[in-house]
Amino acid sequence: MTVPSSPSVGIAGMGIIGSRVASSLRSRGFSVHVWNRTARPDLQGWCPTPAALAAASDIIQIFVRDAKALKEVIDAMLPSLAKGKTVVNSATVSLAATREAAKLIKKSGADFLDAPFTGSRDAAADGQLTYYAGGSPKVLERIRPILEASGKQILTTGDIGSATILKIATNMVSAVTVQALSEALGVVASQGVPLEKFREAMEVNANCSGLVRMKLPAMIAGDYTPHFSLKNMLKDARYALALAGHGGMEVPVLTAAAACMAGLEAGGHGDEDYSALARHYLEPRD
Repeated sequence: MTVPSSPSVGIAGMGIIGSRVASSLRSRGFSVHVWNRTARPDLQGWCPTPAALAAASDIIQIFVRDAKALKEVIDAMLPSLAKGKTVVNSATVSLAATREAAKLIKKSGADFLDAPFTGSRDAAADGQLTYYAGGSPKVLERIRPILEASGKQILTTGDIGSATILKIATNMVSAVTVQALSEALGVVASQGVPLEKFREAMEVNANCSGLVRMKLPAMIAGDYTPHFSLKNMLKDARYALALAGHGGMEVPVLTAAAACMAGLEAGGHGDEDYSALARHYLEPRD
């Protein structure tokens, strides 16, 4: 489908998700410019700096790893931002970083949308992400076609920051679910019951979910090809722990899962899928 007189879109961060979002946008007829921290001049629409990306684009969607990277990218883009441009942050970062980004971009005259997503590598490739959108309804409606190019649904959440909070909270559930699956696999394995029987039992159990169906077969197979990396889930868990701390709450289940992920990251498994939590329970220990 060709989009007549469509805005140009810039993608900052060409990792597992950003690269697939760029492809989805191009398939819908959008003009797409890209930038990545590791230089990739071979990429279609390559821009050498974030400032060049912002200058070439009407809408800039950001897919960087963390709060530090977001601040660096926005600082670099600021000279090229002005009224009429929109920055969409789809990176999962801390609440403080989201609010600081919004403040900086507002001062430039540009608009800002807090729009993290749920969905992993395959969902991004198939245009099946779900976006949480916090911010001005007018800004959202103006850039809605951009999000719809890679997303099946947009959930409006309220003011800027609300989408970030909900994304962090939902990732808490994902992290502890996979931690619980890992522990259960360990118990089953320790008692000599075939792991495939555990999968069959979960299929007919009320606890089964889309996440369980996605992760469990790969965990049993020991396939930790990254759909969502362990280092990124650990980063999000730490954001959640910080929010809980600010609220004066103890979150022992997430604390335990984060400790396991930190151990795996220290052991060199940070780039694997976060389902590598199963390594704690299914692999021999020294």
